[in-house]
Amino acid sequence: MLPDPADQKSRKKSHILFIIAILAVILAAAVIAVMLPQFSRELGISVIGIEGVIVTGESGNGYAGSVSVGGAIRNAADDPMVDAIVLRINSPGGTPAGAQEIVADILYAKERKPVVVSMGDIATSSAYYISAYADRIYASPDTLTGGIGTAWIFTDISGWMTEENLEVEVIKSGSMKDMGAEYRPLTEEERQYAGEIVNQSAERFMRDILSQRPIDRSMIEDARIFRGEEALDLGLIDEIGNLHDAIAGARTLS
Repeated sequence: MLPDPADQKSRKKSHILFIIAILAVILAAAVIAVMLPQFSRELGISVIGIEGVIVTGESGNGYAGSVSVGGAIRNAADDPMVDAIVLRINSPGGTPAGAQEIVADILYAKERKPVVVSMGDIATSSAYYISAYADRIYASPDTLTGGIGTAWIFTDISGWMTEENLEVEVIKSGSMKDMGAEYRPLTEEERQYAGEIVNQSAERFMRDILSQRPIDRSMIEDARIFRGEEALDLGLIDEIGNLHDAIAGARTLS
């Protein structure tokens, strides 16, 4: 008995539809994977990385830019599928202005959902400044944190230039226009002025952090760095734990 052409055509069509269905499932799975929050497979928790030196602008080449980081924080804050945000920080710090821009975005996010920090190897100076504004901070026992303060570093190679018979001639509109140039030392007036700027910035830095954390100022005002276990005793962090602990804590808060 010869096969029915209609049955063969029907089976062939069924096979094609089955293959199309499998491809659709694979494509959907790929799309979902791409759309998962950065660095996170935890449903409802957006994990945002802050890696490298904190500056204003975009991230890249070892820098955590406030525009990139802040944009990610605000997107997560506005995403109805995100219940809480975890900031995974691994940074030695950076510019006060860069940190202040990110803090503004953290405050925006906190009006909508919890923000938790998970510290990696290091979260000092401006990186701690950012962390202080989170609802909860996690760190490992040997995470380095603290370092609360500011510094302005000047390099003077004028002695070497003299030895090499090199000279620089500068025409400037004001006496401090080339302040900090490597080809000459600071004047006493410039040194005093630089100190004023550093101290004013440090005072703002300290005041903002103390407004967020129950810390004894006398224990941190020399800008020293602490291990995670010491930071816990001093109130700089809330719990000893890794990224997974921070994610679990964020879920509890949400």
